[in-house]
Amino acid sequence: MNNQTVLVTGGAGYIGSHACVELLQAGFKVVVVDNLTNSKPESLSRVQQITGKSLTFYQADIRDKQALTEIFAKESPSTVIHFAGLKAVGESCEQPQLYYHNNVYGTLVLTEVMTNANVKQLVFSSSATVYSESASKQYTENFPLGACNPYGRSKAMIEDILRDLSAADQIKQTESPWKIALLRYFNPIGAHQSGLIGEDPNGIPNNLMPYVAQVAIGKLPQLSVFGDDYPTRDGTGVRDYIHVVDLVKGHIKAIAALAGEKFEAGGCRAYNLGAGRGYSVLEMINAFEQVTGKTINYKISPRRTGDIAECFANPGLALKELNWKVEKNLDDMVADTWNWQTKNPHGYA
Repeated sequence: MNNQTVLVTGGAGYIGSHACVELLQAGFKVVVVDNLTNSKPESLSRVQQITGKSLTFYQADIRDKQALTEIFAKESPSTVIHFAGLKAVGESCEQPQLYYHNNVYGTLVLTEVMTNANVKQLVFSSSATVYSESASKQYTENFPLGACNPYGRSKAMIEDILRDLSAADQIKQTESPWKIALLRYFNPIGAHQSGLIGEDPNGIPNNLMPYVAQVAIGKLPQLSVFGDDYPTRDGTGVRDYIHVVDLVKGHIKAIAALAGEKFEAGGCRAYNLGAGRGYSVLEMINAFEQVTGKTINYKISPRRTGDIAECFANPGLALKELNWKVEKNLDDMVADTWNWQTKNPHGYA
């Protein structure tokens, strides 16, 4: 049992709520800050139901410096996991200012408050969208960065800011330097096996798996498969999918690493969190049909601008330095998604 307090921004969201479960089960005290623009407070009630433990919740925006300052003064966290951010690629192309203001400016305010409170351990929720398209299909952390949409660019800008913060402390030889893990997610899917928490997107889902689940349950009429003429094994796009519970366990491992010798002198390091293999859209549909016995109605549509044929993670560095690897397979991801969807056909509503 440890008595460390972890402050989780965006803790009521899809990934944040699953992280809260793992943190509480690992013995951390948990403080959640969330403005509830894209999440529901019900998720936190259910986190407490799953774990039998309580957490502290503040409805606040990370851009509100005064509110954040008061929360830090009251709760004295030792570490922050920063999930809070807008995350829809299409919406980011339509409203770039909203994304830069929320994601980038929000992080600037957060890190300013952290600096003032001398809380300098941070696990940041980054994304594989920070990478530029590569001839290699398997992405390592030293690949060139070059996001192709405002959402990805907001994540890349935040990474730059955090690397600069860390470098400044190295130059000044600060006694308590920044220790930062940048976790680049591939495609998180699935839900907690209890079926109590899961992904509850506003409106029509942007991501494949919740869309498939809503077609299966009859909420949406059919799935559009964007492009079947890619140079892949069946012509559809191939992506690296990772179970959300595996993903959030990577954050617990990252907190442990920040306290270890790898980060003894501070620093900012990036890690891919992915399964290390890709599945095509048609393979995902097929797996869903096999596990659930439901037929997924789909149609082939033209390719979407900006989509690439294939990409998946090389998660070797996370294994080596964080001692982390995925434990769940595609059938687990599908079964847990379907369990959540059938138990909560209308999400948390």
